[in-house]
Amino acid sequence: MKNGTLLAAVDLGSNSFRLEICRYSHGLIQRSEYIKEAVRQGSGLDEDRNLSKEAMERGWDCLARFAERLAGFKPNEVRAVATQTLREAKNRQVFLNKAHQVLGFPIEVVSGREEARLIYQGVSHFLPQTDERRLVIDIGGRSTELILGVRQEASKLESYRLGSVSTSLKYFSNGDLTQAAFHKAEVAAKAVLEEAIDVFPAKAWDMAYGSSGTVSAVAEVLGSAGWSDQTITLESLDWLKRQLIRSGHIDHLRMEGLKEERRAVIGGGLAVLNAVMELFKIHELKVTPGALRHGLLYDLIDREDNTKDIRSVTVGGLQKSFHADTEQGKRVSKVACFFMAQLQASLDERQDWSRLVQKVDWAAQLHEIGAQISHTDSHKHSAYILDNTDAPGFALFELHRLSLLVLGHKGKLRKLDIDFSDESFVYQLICLRLAVIVCHARREPDYKKMQLRVSNKATNRFELWLEPLWSQRFPQSQHLLQQEVIAWQKTSWDIQIKLA
Repeated sequence: MKNGTLLAAVDLGSNSFRLEICRYSHGLIQRSEYIKEAVRQGSGLDEDRNLSKEAMERGWDCLARFAERLAGFKPNEVRAVATQTLREAKNRQVFLNKAHQVLGFPIEVVSGREEARLIYQGVSHFLPQTDERRLVIDIGGRSTELILGVRQEASKLESYRLGSVSTSLKYFSNGDLTQAAFHKAEVAAKAVLEEAIDVFPAKAWDMAYGSSGTVSAVAEVLGSAGWSDQTITLESLDWLKRQLIRSGHIDHLRMEGLKEERRAVIGGGLAVLNAVMELFKIHELKVTPGALRHGLLYDLIDREDNTKDIRSVTVGGLQKSFHADTEQGKRVSKVACFFMAQLQASLDERQDWSRLVQKVDWAAQLHEIGAQISHTDSHKHSAYILDNTDAPGFALFELHRLSLLVLGHKGKLRKLDIDFSDESFVYQLICLRLAVIVCHARREPDYKKMQLRVSNKATNRFELWLEPLWSQRFPQSQHLLQQEVIAWQKTSWDIQIKLA
């Protein structure tokens, strides 16, 4: 990556949407611009976990303003993620489909643990690279992340469905700030977090750090009142709680440093923060400027180098965990990527083929991870694993797309729940399926003179060209290819075998 390149991160949080634009310089980032808007999307979830039209409209309007600032950015210079609210929302795809169009860039819904990993990535780059063992706490609108780590390596990552917005809606819904409401909210928060005590014991960390959201908001209020804005203590929290109770209601709350958008959720946020510090016996919580959005930016930088891309590391880890045949994975990947290059040459379309090829490579390496469970139905088990695993670096949609590729690498196509109008996915799928056939003997295949191309895009037709004697040399492969022709005839696509 060239020095001076502008990178952007978009964080669709439950309370606020944030846009951070930084300039890359010698492996580090320097802030160029920061925009934060209180969208309060987390308060728009109903009892059935559907996002209201009003909450979606607020989100789209905000993203439209962000899109104006992001005009001219390239796809590999922007990363946008959504967190707990859209993890929960049953109708999230309705919001995401339009949000993608409005923003101009894809929006990834990340798992709780992936959110925690990104938070730690952001926080760790703002802290000294010492051997200090750190506990990092991030209280968001609808989730709280806890992470243990040293330097830039996180060792434990957890996310709990507990935050400032959800707690405020449940225990401070009428705006009253009472001792009783705080007591109920703190007891409830401790009940949710009690299981985390064994995961994050006091002996496992030397210093606790608080990131973003509630921690930053509380620190700003405390700093304006004469307390330290760099360190939060139980004493300072007790003082702040008394001030809130004294005001009686959020409408009467007037405190220096308290932003208007935080007024409605300060009660719930403070209750959760107080519960965390009491439960984990944290006497001092250091405030750090690092946050999820900074982790996104450093992840963008790492993705420029495949050896540093955490997703590649994750793929290797899954292969090892499930004892997959890595040599076969490499063979299938090599052939599938060979076919992808041929399709690209025949189509010459303006799209990011490098990303498509990267996903095919990963799918090829992972297509047999379910074989240890069942050889016959390995593709089904491989897909299930990908849909239900915590995979660092991957968004939920990204994992699901990989699972569909893996599920479809063999067997009947018409039974797959996939969109055959998605041309990019079909290109990936046919290349993977053909590669699996060519490599069925589990040895280095003869494929260099094979040619795959789209002969007629209007009729969704592929052609696979072979040498005249190829079928005689490889009769089993020829049989499998004929079966493949039949499989595609039952979809809206077609493949023909031709002799050169």
